[in-house]
Amino acid sequence: MEYIKDPMAIETRSMEIIAPHLAKFNLDEQEVKVYSRIIHAAGDPDYANIIKIHPEAIAAGLNAFKQGCNIFCDVEMVRTGINKRRLAEFGGQAYCLVADETVAQEAKAAGITRSMAAMRKFGEQLTGAIVAIGNAPTALFEVLHMIKEERIKPALIIGVPVGFVGAAESKDLLHATSPVPYITVLGNKGGSPIAAASVNAIMYMLGR
Repeated sequence: MEYIKDPMAIETRSMEIIAPHLAKFNLDEQEVKVYSRIIHAAGDPDYANIIKIHPEAIAAGLNAFKQGCNIFCDVEMVRTGINKRRLAEFGGQAYCLVADETVAQEAKAAGITRSMAAMRKFGEQLTGAIVAIGNAPTALFEVLHMIKEERIKPALIIGVPVGFVGAAESKDLLHATSPVPYITVLGNKGGSPIAAASVNAIMYMLGR
């Protein structure tokens, strides 16, 4: 059986297959890149119908990368999927505290999720940074609470938690109320690969 073996050829062909699914959405070139990488990561063209990108999101992300921003993740799977070598070229690092023992203890004491406790631990560090949430709705709810009550102001929120308990609701709240630019996908879909793909899509636009 003949099949494509070259990694770049595989990616190029994938984007060619995805392109017709985006034709009806009137996207600009940068939005196409984000949509395409999300769909590629999910293997699901239906994502085109549920992706929501704030009008300032891509510009905010690009500017943050240029400023050497850090990325704060809710779970290790998101951090793993981010191109950390490229991120380091801009002076940034990706962080996740979900496995930190102190965070685990604080979460247990407060009766909350580790990802939620991790966001509290990051605190002021979130200001000017990119927050990438792919798994835990509680982390997204917490970040939105911190923005409202503690005046934390990330440069960009990529909020795509997956699941059936709180995921859709947290993303609806992000989409409806966030004063911070965001990228999200509505409903139950999402996940760590989608969060990482969104981060990488913007970072690759800078083309270093």
